[in-house]
Amino acid sequence: MPPSISAHVDTFCRDNLPPEDELPTLLFDLPGLRYPQRLNCGVELLDAVAERLGAGRPCLLSPGAATWTYGDLRRVSNQIAAVLTEDHGIVPGNRVLLRGPNNPWLVACWFGVMKAGAVAVTTMPLLRGSELAGIAEIAAVDFALCDSRFTGALTGIPGITVVEYGGDGGLTSAIEGKSGEFAAAGTAADDVAMLAFTSGTTGRPKATMHFHRDVLAIADTFSARVLRPVATDVFTGTPPLAFTFGLGGLVIFPLRAGASTLLIEKATPGQLADLIAEHHVSVCFTAPTAYRAMLAAGKADRLSTLRRAVSAGEHLPAGTWQSVFDATGIRLIDGIGATEMLHIFIASADDDIRPGSTGRAVPGYVAVVLDEHGDPQQPGTPGRLAVKGPTGCRYLADPRQRSYVQGGWNITGDTFVQDADGYFWYQARNDDMIVSSGYNIAGPEVEEALLAHPDVKECGVIGLPDEARGQLVTAFVVPREDATGDDQLAGRLQEFVKQTIAPYKYPRRVIFVDELPRTATGKLQRFRLADLVPQPNAGV
Repeated sequence: MPPSISAHVDTFCRDNLPPEDELPTLLFDLPGLRYPQRLNCGVELLDAVAERLGAGRPCLLSPGAATWTYGDLRRVSNQIAAVLTEDHGIVPGNRVLLRGPNNPWLVACWFGVMKAGAVAVTTMPLLRGSELAGIAEIAAVDFALCDSRFTGALTGIPGITVVEYGGDGGLTSAIEGKSGEFAAAGTAADDVAMLAFTSGTTGRPKATMHFHRDVLAIADTFSARVLRPVATDVFTGTPPLAFTFGLGGLVIFPLRAGASTLLIEKATPGQLADLIAEHHVSVCFTAPTAYRAMLAAGKADRLSTLRRAVSAGEHLPAGTWQSVFDATGIRLIDGIGATEMLHIFIASADDDIRPGSTGRAVPGYVAVVLDEHGDPQQPGTPGRLAVKGPTGCRYLADPRQRSYVQGGWNITGDTFVQDADGYFWYQARNDDMIVSSGYNIAGPEVEEALLAHPDVKECGVIGLPDEARGQLVTAFVVPREDATGDDQLAGRLQEFVKQTIAPYKYPRRVIFVDELPRTATGKLQRFRLADLVPQPNAGV
């Protein structure tokens, strides 16, 4: 369909959309997906719900803190939008970087950005300055709202104005002079609302572009048709709001249903289970790793209030599904999504679940398994997963768009088998991406960090199978001639990586080798690295 008349004064995002012949085919056949041309997702998710169900409804919960109602969130987000536009000159289409842990202030900032008509670029608080600088450069960001505890990594990035929130001054003081009433920008349904960054296997992140209508579409497909929340639900989970899995599961889905959400800045699986019990949580979003850990911690009884539990971010083994069901009676909803698609597009719930299978295409989406020529595979034959729906991949000015979108299909980079009943069974990733505890980690990025250490001559990083984490980030390191490859050096390298890039990316296992497998032209053969793992009793 032709683009609408944009409300963006700053046209950076629309100027950097992929060319029309590289865009995915979009589907809006499902009732409820035909959105008006003028649409602001912030207004629809918050203001419209407050008017329909009452501003006094609980909305955002925090451990040990006061509850924010829908009216509170509407007022504060309006005040933030006023500060952005009136005090800082933010205009529709400007990118605003958001940085902070999951709490009500981050959500209020996100809604303030939406109402101002700007574009949210939400980042994880774990990211280091170099990573944030790369994001700021790609997204052409010059303004940020940051939790007052996490401003350090932004201060060294030139050209960015940083306003703190959550402390005594900054945004907290600035909103006091605003009335709480704000006329939200009349954005087009196909104006970009957010840029979500995803790791690239080359180490350079990709910005995925999502429209205002996309934000509602994921709620009106997976959430409405598979999850089926109700207004009395209490949501919670562990994924950061910078992950679209977290944004959908902890903000978009509960608010679209008029429910409330418990936002947790940081918690171990055992603490998560206790918070679920304490706050009578009924819907949980987290990775398979966390569900396994909650059971291992003896917390199965603390999950008795859950009626829905969603597992995504990594493959859910049948054994994990069964162990959770046996211990709690909960039927985990497995799902696969992608930052490029914004959220989950294959999943099944209740009696439609087949343990070990990811499920069937979510209503509103279609999915197929293709061979190397782009033709559908026969049932039972592995191939490339391809998806179409109301959302799709739009990389910001990135040539990798042509690889992800082919013939109108979104090629996710996963190998699946589809059975005769339409269920999809995960086989493997098609690229070098490591999926560990729900995090996507690019091996080349970890390699680059390791190579900056003076004791590393060369290295290769892959993910090896791990029962607890799905995959374990494993580094094969050739030390320099004057360095000793021992446990002490391994520990120093791990700490060095933690200080260089986000700590969750560090290699949890370091294996020292004399040389790495390479082709005749010198290219690293990552597929052969697993052969270098020392075998138990080798040489005995």
